[in-house]
Amino acid sequence: MTQHIPGTLHIPGPASRNVQSTQSEMTEIVLPNDTNLLGHLLGGRLMHFIDITGALAAYRHARLPVVTASMDHIDFVRPVRLGDLLTLKSSVNRAFTSSMEVGVKVWAEHPLSGEVEHVASAYLVFVAIDPASGKPQRIPELISETPDELRRYNDARRRREHREAEAVRRRSEAEQTAEQVAGQAKSES
Repeated sequence: MTQHIPGTLHIPGPASRNVQSTQSEMTEIVLPNDTNLLGHLLGGRLMHFIDITGALAAYRHARLPVVTASMDHIDFVRPVRLGDLLTLKSSVNRAFTSSMEVGVKVWAEHPLSGEVEHVASAYLVFVAIDPASGKPQRIPELISETPDELRRYNDARRRREHREAEAVRRRSEAEQTAEQVAGQAKSES
């Protein structure tokens, strides 16, 4: 049974879901308005498609509204051309308390030849939100069943540890900068 967090809306649901139940797929065609002067898909537009596809997987897992907390990593493998058909596939890699990591892979298909190439991969973190209070909401556990799902589950933990360490480093750096600015202002007065 899921634990209720005080101050949040309790929505009954399964205590766990498997990776397959979170999978999402989206297909888009690259139109002229999506491209740069070279006729390649704009990186920001691809990130938009990735965010939507990732959010669908997160929503399928949480069955609550989700917000993007971070786009942890994205690899643009090769340019995507005007007219290419994009296929984006996502699934939850690991669920934590209220957040989850989602992996998204993107392929481009040449519409005439049918040739398909991997063009991008990304990891995103989403947080489930209680629609009534706007606060983070506890989500079901994720069950990893295949060797690949278990690998992605374990890798997600390592990426989370790296994100947390990086956040601590950035906070420390910001505090040091604030102290330097305050010291400089004091010495100038």
